[in-house]
Amino acid sequence: MEAARKIRDAVARVSQLRQALEDHPALGAAVGQVKRVQSRRFAGTYADLLSGGPYAAPAGFFLSELYSDKDYAERDAQFARIAGAIEKFFPQQVVTTAVALAELHALTEELDQAMALVWLAQEGDETSDARRYGLAWREVGRREDREGQLTVVLRIGQEMAKLTRTAGLRVMLRMMRGPATAAGLGSLQRFLESGFDTFAAMAKRPGGAEQFLRIIETRESALLKLLFDTALVTCETSLARTLGQAP
Repeated sequence: MEAARKIRDAVARVSQLRQALEDHPALGAAVGQVKRVQSRRFAGTYADLLSGGPYAAPAGFFLSELYSDKDYAERDAQFARIAGAIEKFFPQQVVTTAVALAELHALTEELDQAMALVWLAQEGDETSDARRYGLAWREVGRREDREGQLTVVLRIGQEMAKLTRTAGLRVMLRMMRGPATAAGLGSLQRFLESGFDTFAAMAKRPGGAEQFLRIIETRESALLKLLFDTALVTCETSLARTLGQAP
C-alpha cells in the first residue's frame, strides 16, 4: 500500500518537526510568526480575488487549507489513522490528492522551521517583517524545493478539479459525513467536502478551474523570482506593500 506508506511517512516527518518545536518554545514562536507573515502575504497577493467574484471561494480555500497559519495537527493525525482506508475505499483521484497534501504539508513545515531559525537569529534587530522574511528566505535558499511546493499546490488544485468530474463522488462524501465524524475524522471530511464543493462551483464556468490555477501559477512564480532574483531592497519594498506595511 504505497499511498498509505507515503502518507504515514509524511505525517511522521511533521510529528518530528513538531517535537523539536515543543523542545524549543522560542523556535515554535518564530515558526508561528513566519506562518502569519506567509498567510498575510497570500491574502495581499490575492486581495482582488478574495474580495469577491468567481474566484473568491477557491482563493479562500487555498488561503485556509494550504497557506494558513492554523494548526493542522488534528488533520495530520486523521490522515495517519485513515491512510490505509483512503487507499482501499476511495477513488484514485482522492488517494492522489491525499498523498500530495500530506507530502506538501511535510515539506512546508520543514521549510518554515528552517526559515524560523533564521528569523529567530534576527530577534531584536530593528527590521521590518518584509525585510526579515526576505532575508530568511534567501538564507534558507532551496529553490528547487520552493518550486516543488508550487508544483504540488497546482497538482492538488488539478486533482480537486478532476474530483468534481467523478460520478457519484459527492454523494459518497455526503454519505460518509456521519461515519467520518463518529470515527473522529471530521477535519479530513471537511477538507474533502470543502475542496470538492469549491472546485465544483468553479467548474460550472467553462475553463474556470484552469484559469484560477493559471493565476496562482503566474503570481506565485513571480513571487519566487522576486524573493530569489531581485535586489533585497526591491524585494523588501514589494513585500512590504503586499503585507500592508509602509515600504
